[in-house]
Amino acid sequence: MGWAKPLKKLLYALPAPAFWLGVWQVCAFLVDRHLEGRGNELLLPYPASVWTALAAMAGTGEFWGAVLTSLGRIALGLAWGVTIGAVLAVLTCASPWADRLLSPAIRVVRAAPVASFILLVLLWTGRNTVPAVISAMMVTPVVWDNLSRGIQAIDPRLLELARCYRFSRWKQVVLVYLPALRPYILTALTTATGLAWKSGVAAEVLCLPEPSLGQRIYYTKYYLDIPELFAWTAVTVALSMVLERLLRACVARWGRGWGR
Repeated sequence: MGWAKPLKKLLYALPAPAFWLGVWQVCAFLVDRHLEGRGNELLLPYPASVWTALAAMAGTGEFWGAVLTSLGRIALGLAWGVTIGAVLAVLTCASPWADRLLSPAIRVVRAAPVASFILLVLLWTGRNTVPAVISAMMVTPVVWDNLSRGIQAIDPRLLELARCYRFSRWKQVVLVYLPALRPYILTALTTATGLAWKSGVAAEVLCLPEPSLGQRIYYTKYYLDIPELFAWTAVTVALSMVLERLLRACVARWGRGWGR
């Protein structure tokens, strides 16, 4: 039957979310009882309260404006970070001098606190540009590190065989490099997507671009609207997971044609 497999997947996926929702419900109840009915909305709201806030938000144009604008900014930063990281990986693997020159700077970016870069970029650019720039800066070292390790791990005998058959540069990329780098690309995208969202939304919280998820999160904290704060946080996490799955699906789909 056509519905048996989707139903089986659904039943397999349900226990974990149901368990943690139950833990959340019990913890909210204990907080509510401990503070005599005054703590559930200020410290730990019930799941139903968060769902009500999310449903009310989703019916407004401001909600979708903030979601789509933040999605565009951070996706742009992610794309730039992946591109720059890939170019730097190729340069540092191809030239020892490029590696000596660029690797220290990339490691400094990876080690420095995100908040410092947010404040510096805010001084140099407009606040609407900061989330994309920060996302790109945080993604670049991750992509560079994974792809560099992948390029160095490619079997040199495959490259020698490609040269013996006089493969063009493009054919070497398609038939040798991309299939070998596929697991490294998947790892880089998985890590980079979450990092781009966390750093991008953190930048929005600090610089308050209009409209944005980070701005809404900041205002809910400012006005102590904790159910809405949980709702915005849930939206941010959900968007990160959806984008990650889409990227992984795209890489997997393209990867099936790399070896042809």
